[in-house]
Amino acid sequence: MKKIVLLSVCLFLVFSFAFAGDFQYVGAKKCKMCHKGQKKGEVWEKWEKGPHAKAFETLKAKGEEANPKCLECHVTAFNAGGYKVGDAKAANYAWVGCESCHGPGSKYKSMSVMKDKEKAKAAGLMEPSEVVCKKCHNEKSPTFKGFKFDEWAKKVDHTYRK
Repeated sequence: MKKIVLLSVCLFLVFSFAFAGDFQYVGAKKCKMCHKGQKKGEVWEKWEKGPHAKAFETLKAKGEEANPKCLECHVTAFNAGGYKVGDAKAANYAWVGCESCHGPGSKYKSMSVMKDKEKAKAAGLMEPSEVVCKKCHNEKSPTFKGFKFDEWAKKVDHTYRK
């Protein structure tokens, strides 16, 4: 089982790096425009109340907000087109935002693309999966206490349901 998970993570990383040049990070506030409010299923509000929205704040509380090992998982796209220490746009990525789990949004962010799920996937939208989550929720984390995907997925669920 460990080999399958390791292989899956490796394949995910290879795929991510192979296509990273095509897709750019735009920041979660771009997502907020279309995913906020009752008519939109309160997707933004659900995320905002969850632990991913507060991930950077947990680092600040511990004095670790400049620790690169921590920033890899507590912000969006650390040194990869998103969060960069001291950058003027850093605040746009100072959390585990939409693009941490769904991929860089430059190609799928428009309404015309998002209305068609297959078109959005072709434009880089990723469905969060156990492999995606385990990029951060793993033994490398000093606070790791095990990770049960099915349980945690329910805790951070912010799916839009009509």
